[in-house]
Amino acid sequence: MSPEITTIMMFGGVLVGVFLGFPIAFTLTGLGFVFGYIGWGPSFIRLLASRAYSIMTNMPLIAIPLFIFMGSMLSSSGIAEVAYDVMYRLFGKFKGGLALATIVICTLFAACTGIVGASVTTMGLVALPSMIDRKYNKSLATGVVTAGGTLGILIPPSIMLILYGPLAGISVAKLFAAAFLPGFLLSALYMIYVIVRSNLDENFAPAISGDYKKVTILEFIKALVPFTFLVFAVLGAIFFGVTAPTEAAGLGAFGSIIVAAGYRKLNYKNIYNACISTVKISAMVMFMALGASVFTAVFFGIGGGNVVTQFISNIGLGANGSLVLLLFIVFLLGMFIDWIGILLIVVPIFLPILKSYGFDPLWTGMLVMLIMQTSFLTPPFAYSLYYVKAIAPEGVTLNHIYKGAIPFIVLQVIGVLLCILFPRIITWLPTILY
Repeated sequence: MSPEITTIMMFGGVLVGVFLGFPIAFTLTGLGFVFGYIGWGPSFIRLLASRAYSIMTNMPLIAIPLFIFMGSMLSSSGIAEVAYDVMYRLFGKFKGGLALATIVICTLFAACTGIVGASVTTMGLVALPSMIDRKYNKSLATGVVTAGGTLGILIPPSIMLILYGPLAGISVAKLFAAAFLPGFLLSALYMIYVIVRSNLDENFAPAISGDYKKVTILEFIKALVPFTFLVFAVLGAIFFGVTAPTEAAGLGAFGSIIVAAGYRKLNYKNIYNACISTVKISAMVMFMALGASVFTAVFFGIGGGNVVTQFISNIGLGANGSLVLLLFIVFLLGMFIDWIGILLIVVPIFLPILKSYGFDPLWTGMLVMLIMQTSFLTPPFAYSLYYVKAIAPEGVTLNHIYKGAIPFIVLQVIGVLLCILFPRIITWLPTILY
């Protein structure tokens, strides 16, 4: 069987498996088994064992369960509720103030946890009822929760960055530094949209009327100290060279326990739920990594990488055209495959091609991860939308949620374009720190 036919069949198999509803981890592993056996026979089993061992001994991946535990503990600690109450009273008197408060808390929460599900559901339960009760446009209310919650997968500490680092051979610490400004750029774009849209229509996101208790300095400090403590404990330790990301993840996990104790939420139930959530999500990520590792090893072993490289070269798109093609493919895949599958399939195949054109792997990687933000909002495979639907108040329909996501998908694409036009948004902080 020629490499060209095998390449088409492997990509086609992925699409068929996804459309039939098979888990992407098992789809990739199964295809790797089938085509590995066709290509090399029974000796292929050795490859599976070596790939599993390499994942088990990959030091950066140890940080994943630690950061997941950190996020799970924070979601049950009450930190978001306290901070939102303070921001609610600070921004409530402005048009769109509750939506702005939601984005601010989502951004702060993102800097403490890399779990989108925890961010979206927590903010959905805390902020969405407040906005709906105050006659906010339902699409705007759901949009800021879904888009704001996804910032957790980009702003460090992020599981996505930890997975990308070993794939691309880039320091996770540099990736954390590179992701900061793009993450805050998206947050700023969301806030600008809310301010402009709210002032164009006074009934779209009205200001809160009536008197409510002013925020004291002590309340403001109490709301921000836990975030500051965790960010400094994790990211400060990394950026100042005190620890590597893996050890910093341990500090973050321990810090989340301290925060939960400070909010009097450190009990057996919360610890148990955090541990169970950590095991479930970590197992999913690791199975996905194993499946993708087997798939890509077979894919390159049969010559698929050369087929893709020759195909792109024959199209004649050049360097910039190839980059745009990659981003477009990632955008389309985000509608059908979750971000882990996209990252583990696309990056090993396309990154060598972009390297051959002289692109900085750090810059191109951040562009890919920025465009992957849309995968949480683009149906039919849109995690954030369904998280919100599951906890939305009565009267909020899936149509409201879909409509609310559209402006933020556009803003995410604008964020990618700005990072293409101004590469220093990505490269400035890593250059300064390293």
